[in-house]
Amino acid sequence: MTALAQTLTRQIALTGPITVADYMEQCLFHPTLGYYTTREPFGATGDFVTAPEISQMFGELLGLWAAETWLRLGSPSPFVLAELGPGRGTMMADMLRATARVPGFHAAAWVVLVEASPRLRAKQAETLSAHSVEWVERIEALPPGPLIALANEFVDALPIRQFLRVPEGIAERMVGLDDRGRLAFGLRPGARLDARAETRLAAAPPGALIEICPLGLSIAEKLGARIAASGGAALLVDYGHAGGFGDTLQALYRHAYDDVLAHPGEADLTAHVDFAALARAARGAGARVFGPIGQGALLERLGLDERAFRLKRAANEADREMVETARLRLAGPDEGQMGALFKALALVHPALDMVAGFAPSEAFEDISA
Repeated sequence: MTALAQTLTRQIALTGPITVADYMEQCLFHPTLGYYTTREPFGATGDFVTAPEISQMFGELLGLWAAETWLRLGSPSPFVLAELGPGRGTMMADMLRATARVPGFHAAAWVVLVEASPRLRAKQAETLSAHSVEWVERIEALPPGPLIALANEFVDALPIRQFLRVPEGIAERMVGLDDRGRLAFGLRPGARLDARAETRLAAAPPGALIEICPLGLSIAEKLGARIAASGGAALLVDYGHAGGFGDTLQALYRHAYDDVLAHPGEADLTAHVDFAALARAARGAGARVFGPIGQGALLERLGLDERAFRLKRAANEADREMVETARLRLAGPDEGQMGALFKALALVHPALDMVAGFAPSEAFEDISA
């Protein structure tokens, strides 16, 4: 039993079961025992590898997306260039290198990282030592003015709540203790949701499960309102779906899938992102929304194939093979590749009717409304 499991077991024994969101929050962000506060999750020594760690091409292309968006916005100066959940700072470093020759972009950019972990801030400062960077803990603390924000694999780690359709109505999935005092899932009947989600779940067959990410919806709403009021855009890239049912909560422990309750504090917990819900929240706050589209489509439209060709042309045979492997992993549609499973959503100022990487016909329409 992990140290956090012992803490949670004592807490639940005293005060009763906790929501899945509370469990995720403790597992990932407990100040002394949480996954992100105590260990290095990224890369070969961690539990997962993100797109920026796979290849420099990912960050470079998103940097060019940011620069083109800045130009479409009229080249505001200054503007806030923000990354949410920047990991080790790899993506921002690649973005800044790729945009170094865009006239006026760096001079206008106020680079701010949204990061709450002191340990990760130190790593980001090391990676970005050649650049002037500031940090804030919350989106609300970002400096005022036009904003171009990017987030990769950020929303999937935000805590979710899970609700099931049961014969008596709706019940919330909780984390409690079994008869041997171990962590176990259970149900709390009589749960209430917002009207839209409750209607969807009530119409679903018994046993259907819906996931709600309150913090993700709040962030999308705040980004949408900020962009609508001050100008700018945001690009959210993550793995997920455009609305649906099902249990997507999963744990990664030492590069392998794990029981969600087995290693609290020592395993990464994530859930698939409901992009349709994020899109509705941002559009409701005033932003124009494009997507979601597959990550593969986005990267290919931004010039992935051309960038890979240039890298291979200047590389030896072994490195050329590595570039091609990375290209396929980032954009391929097959199992083990990220092109279809990972998706991208763009939030932009209402005055923008086009955004790099997205077709005008891909403006978000809420077909479930």
